[in-house]
Formats: sequence, C-alpha cells, structure tokens
Amino acid sequence: MALQGPIPINFEQVFPHGCYIVGEVEPVKDFEASTGGKFVQGRDKNTGELVWQVAVMDADPTVKAAQKTVAVKILAPVQPVPPAPMAGLPITPVEFEGMTVTPYVHQATGRLAYSIRAREMRAPRSIGKPAPAASKDAA
Repeated sequence: MALQGPIPINFEQVFPHGCYIVGEVEPVKDFEASTGGKFVQGRDKNTGELVWQVAVMDADPTVKAAQKTVAVKILAPVQPVPPAPMAGLPITPVEFEGMTVTPYVHQATGRLAYSIRAREMRAPRSIGKPAPAASKDAA
C-alpha cells in the first residue's frame, strides 16, 4: 500500500470553517523517557523535532459540542507563538501549514480517531477575493 505513516492534508480539509485557539501551546510529554519528577519533551519519531500541542475549537456549526475541541500537535524546534488576538473576538482564529493526519483506533472507545500534526501555526489568511474595480462609463 502506498499510504504509510502520516497522511498529508491541507488545513481546509480538516477545518473547512476555520478553527480557534482555546488553550496554551504546551510541550508534549514523552511518557517513556519521563520518570518520577523528570519531564522529558516528546520528539517526532521521523524528524526528531520537538512536539508541542495546542487545543483548538472547530468552527464547523454541524460538529457536536463534545467533538468541537481537538489537539493539534506542532513539530518545531522552539515553542510556537500563537497569532495575535483579533480585536472584537473573544478567541483567536488560527490556521496551520504542513498538516498531516494519522488514523488510529482509540483504545477507550474502540472508535477510529485521528492524530493531527502541523509544521506551522499562523494567523488566518484573508477570506474571499477583492471586489472588482468599478468600471467607468465613457460619456
């Protein structure tokens, strides 16, 4: 089979209505290497880069409330900085670049789930196209 490992996917496929940051960017714990009071940050198995995560809320109005918040893991050498808050919004919109999904079976529920990873976090691009220039009628 040609698909092995993380599956490349774009932001619009994962979050067609966008998403919002609802938590802090935090290091992901390496549970095997961390012992007692010693915290060891996780690294990506393929690239060796540090792994961070941030909770985001899916803006899709059809998603059930219990499924709205998901964690996005970010591979980066230093802690990613969220985009600046937007005036008038209580939560910050965000987009991700270099996204992948890895399907797995959730052990507690036995249901299919997805691990979402990204290479970059940034402010959303402007939506829509500029209005066409008004034409002038010749007199």
